[in-house]
Amino acid sequence: MREKMLFFQLMSNGAVNMIGLILFGLAVARLTPYMWVWVKKKKIVRVYEEKHRDFETLLCRHNPYFKSLARAGRERFLRRLLLFIELKKFEYIDLEPEEIMPVLVSAAAVQLTFGLENFLLDYFHTIYLLKDKYRYGVYNMPFEGHVSEEGIYLSWNHFIREYTDYSDGQNVGLHEMAHALTYVNFTVQRGRDNAFYHHFNDFSLVARPIFERMQTGEANVLDSYAATNYQEFWAVCIETFFERSNSFRRQLPELYFALCSLLNQDPLTPEKILISEPQA
Repeated sequence: MREKMLFFQLMSNGAVNMIGLILFGLAVARLTPYMWVWVKKKKIVRVYEEKHRDFETLLCRHNPYFKSLARAGRERFLRRLLLFIELKKFEYIDLEPEEIMPVLVSAAAVQLTFGLENFLLDYFHTIYLLKDKYRYGVYNMPFEGHVSEEGIYLSWNHFIREYTDYSDGQNVGLHEMAHALTYVNFTVQRGRDNAFYHHFNDFSLVARPIFERMQTGEANVLDSYAATNYQEFWAVCIETFFERSNSFRRQLPELYFALCSLLNQDPLTPEKILISEPQA
């Protein structure tokens, strides 16, 4: 009898220990992403001191948005940039990697999300850089970039060329990052920015009628590709918002200011950000 009681006591203790281990495991699994980001942020402090001057020079040469920022804005941008690079994996296809590549591609994402609190596009762990246009799936036309559940894909030749001409409203980097931002917020909702998510409907109230008129043939400052579908309309809006800001504001002021409100920034102001968010 005593042996049975001892057996059941040991079993009970074992069950308690097992439950404790399970709960501990669940807690660790839940906290791991936050711990990982925390560790990365600590590393960024050191990397910032080592790299910020080199990266600042590089960005001033290649990214007009960054070049237009005041000192405080540049520091915020660089901190966000370094964290973004640290948390992403870059894969190079038929392309020799160079330090400039992850810096400039990450800068496109940081530029788009500069006024948002959640800027890391958390769902996407991998960014694929290809040398030139490429074929994808069953589509006949070659791609300059696309976004899928596997990652963000970009043609490096087109990316760097379109940042070099920063006035034509064509920018595959901003275009695909715009797709990635809506994918994160509405398709998977991993790393969702609550302000962006809740204000997108307000943007659409202004944008939808313009999109529908473009589908009937109306022309405006937006590239005609915007009439393809609403997702492409959104991405073309982003390209035009940054590259042809003055023309956009003049021709479609209501849409322009709806984008300012949605992204919490105005490219035509020195500070860019409209309402201060917690710094990265």
